[in-house]
Amino acid sequence: MTTRRTDHTAAAVSTFAQALETAAGAAALSPSSHNCQPWGLGRATSTEARRAAADLTGAEADEYLVLALDRERELTALAAHAVEMEVSCGVYWRILLRTLAAQGWTTAAVRVLDGDGDPGAVGLPGGRPFGAGWPTAWTPLCVVALRPGPPSGERPADLRESALARRTHRGPYGREPLAPGLLRDLEEPAAPGAAAHPVHLRHLTERRDLRAFAAFVARHAGRDFGHRAAWRETHSFVRRDTADATARGDGFTLEQLFGPMSRPRRAATRLALAPTTMHLLGKVGYHRVLAAGLADVVRRTPAVVTMGFAGQAPTRAEQLEGGARLADYWWRATRHGLSLHPISIVLQHDDLRGRLERELSLPGRTFFVSRVGVAGSPAPRSHRRADAAVHVSF
Repeated sequence: MTTRRTDHTAAAVSTFAQALETAAGAAALSPSSHNCQPWGLGRATSTEARRAAADLTGAEADEYLVLALDRERELTALAAHAVEMEVSCGVYWRILLRTLAAQGWTTAAVRVLDGDGDPGAVGLPGGRPFGAGWPTAWTPLCVVALRPGPPSGERPADLRESALARRTHRGPYGREPLAPGLLRDLEEPAAPGAAAHPVHLRHLTERRDLRAFAAFVARHAGRDFGHRAAWRETHSFVRRDTADATARGDGFTLEQLFGPMSRPRRAATRLALAPTTMHLLGKVGYHRVLAAGLADVVRRTPAVVTMGFAGQAPTRAEQLEGGARLADYWWRATRHGLSLHPISIVLQHDDLRGRLERELSLPGRTFFVSRVGVAGSPAPRSHRRADAAVHVSF
């Protein structure tokens, strides 16, 4: 569709429904911490919900969507997880809106909802911000008003193809340096949709920087393995095998963490990683052994990418745009045949994150650190829950 419509005939709704199905299918493949998939998506269809969305965005539009954080799926063991969850939602949101734009549904207005989605904070009456149809476990983060318009020029099939090809690859990467031109291309913000809040992006490629980062991981990554609440939460996302991961639709298998392994080794690893065993082994330094193994993988990586907010107290808008920048970066890296392996463990404690920023002279508040390179073998695809690509009409 290339002409604007403000009526709501069955044909217009059907057209958007098809576009939304395609976009939600691609966005559902987004990466998230622990593959917890903490996002929710709502489509305003009732008179009450549409009026509320129009008031919030200040725009009369054909369609309104609301991005939410699903509190039943979020990580909560560490304070830093609050930022990770909203960044993860921002990744999903960016892919969704890019795929809608590729199909001719353009953004007319956006409103980020601060105040943790409290109805009073966003100027809405009652106990639910968008009426009785809004899920009680969802915190609304952002509302977008959409209108038909010229397609963005991207192909929805390309966006989905890259989403399917994207991998979190924790295995070894080739040690050949990444070409400077390739790194410059990765550093460029992706069009369309320039960010209002810039994200500091830096590649570590010099051997001294990579060695310094690997040494930091060796010294400090054991903190998370030894943190009982954090490790208990992480372990709750470790799936017994592929069948278990498929049935649950989230988390990760031991093979995704450590690569192919024999049945006896898998059994031994499962026992060693159990929270009770980990606590006991921590008394003899097992968490330091795990940190050293992670550091060795980092040390043999050709590049590490860091992303940071401008300030130490990012707003919700900045966190969502950080996720958008990450989505664009990961999409472009995938198109270049590169894999990523986030090393979030060094960012999840404020004192360690601050120390990392000082030691590596990283500006602002770092929210993402990852290995980048060409993987030596394919990685398993992350599983998705059965309802990952659906939305709620309210």
